[in-house]
Amino acid sequence: MSDQTATTAINANAQKDLRPVPFRGGGFRHRKLGPVAPIVFLAILLVWELGSRSGFISQIALPAPSAALAALGDLISTGMLWKHLGASLYRLLVGWAFGSLLGIAVGLLIGLFSLARAGLLPLVSALFPIPKIALLPLFIIWFGIGEGSKVATILFGTFFPTVIATYGGVDNVDRNLIRMGQSFGMSWLSIVRKIIIPGAMPAILSGARISASIAIVLLVAAEMIGAEFGIGAYILMAGALFALDQLIAGVAILSILGLSIAWLIGKAEQRLLAWRN
Repeated sequence: MSDQTATTAINANAQKDLRPVPFRGGGFRHRKLGPVAPIVFLAILLVWELGSRSGFISQIALPAPSAALAALGDLISTGMLWKHLGASLYRLLVGWAFGSLLGIAVGLLIGLFSLARAGLLPLVSALFPIPKIALLPLFIIWFGIGEGSKVATILFGTFFPTVIATYGGVDNVDRNLIRMGQSFGMSWLSIVRKIIIPGAMPAILSGARISASIAIVLLVAAEMIGAEFGIGAYILMAGALFALDQLIAGVAILSILGLSIAWLIGKAEQRLLAWRN
């Protein structure tokens, strides 16, 4: 009985020492820390404002955020913001949309067909390193100094990174999944639609983020040549007049535009890549 009592006591003590094991299978999932980004952004603006007001930062070299905000308010009150922003959004959306669609189509062809890979991949590799801004005079000769040359510059610049991201995503799809689909008798089109395209979607959306940034850079460059309205034309005019507050306001508009596009792509990722969770 004494041995049984001792065993019972040991088991009771062991039960007291038991602790739940923490979950370790999070897969390096990032936690959402919503307030961090606004706090960091506001802290930078506050330091910038205080530095400008104290004289530590020269108002001639870098105006205070309040001065740029006042310039932005004048732009809104005069109604010029909508003219500049409307012209830029039209060029950006048309050029980026068509460049991305063509890039995805060509990227899928390269990723799926050996003939397309042999014929198109060397061409993409040869043309991709060319600075697209350097081709703007050529586009002006071909399409005129109006909207055609600006849209073509953005389209050409966003086409190549989208192609590379798309066929790279197709190449990285797990071949075991494709073999499994073939073993179950799935048709070629079903494998492409249900396995390859969803598997390549993370790379395609990452390419969309990169191409959107490139499109904004090319938009500004194209609008600085022969454009009456547009954020790039507004920044060029502000720089020529040495109105740095207006220049900072124009740069802030571009930053907000980039953040808005990144937010929309993030929402698309949440919807299209929900299977990863």
